[in-house]
Amino acid sequence: MRTSAPHRFFITALTTACSLAFLGSASIQAQDAKTQTIDAGGLTFEVPGSWKSSRPTSQMRKAQLKVDPVKGDEDPAELIVFAFPGGAGNVDANVERWRKTFKDKDGNPPRAEVKTVKGKNTDATRVEMAGHYYPTAFPGQAQQPDKEGYHLLAAIVITNDTGYFLRLVGPEKTVQSAKADFEKLIASLKVDSK
Repeated sequence: MRTSAPHRFFITALTTACSLAFLGSASIQAQDAKTQTIDAGGLTFEVPGSWKSSRPTSQMRKAQLKVDPVKGDEDPAELIVFAFPGGAGNVDANVERWRKTFKDKDGNPPRAEVKTVKGKNTDATRVEMAGHYYPTAFPGQAQQPDKEGYHLLAAIVITNDTGYFLRLVGPEKTVQSAKADFEKLIASLKVDSK
């Protein structure tokens, strides 16, 4: 069956458009699969390319990134990395401080799951908890509203001269969807040797 020139042009244009759409989709998926390396002032780690890095809003923060909300959640999750020369307290004190920012259904600080895990060249204390979240008010920043159904994934790395505190906090579903990437983040933790 012979086709007219306009019909052949239409088929060629449609085939080209479909091919470009497919290539664009493949490019986006490949971009999402890429990782980015974050340098938090002596501690480096990898996160997905889709996590959006922004300029830290205070001098205490060495890095901050946003994880887009999944369907059903309105807010993104936020990863904040703090670095304190001298350490800023021991692991237990910091876990307890984080527990006090959450409340379970009875109004008590929730149970925290705490364990030691391996990074590339350092150990990290991994912390997880969930509940009603009451953000800490920092000097010079407005108090954020409390949030129901929030989740925290965190890691603490203590070196000879610095304590690093990485906290991913956000809506339950969004943080759960980022959990596998957070585990990869911990596995990629590397303390710079001096």
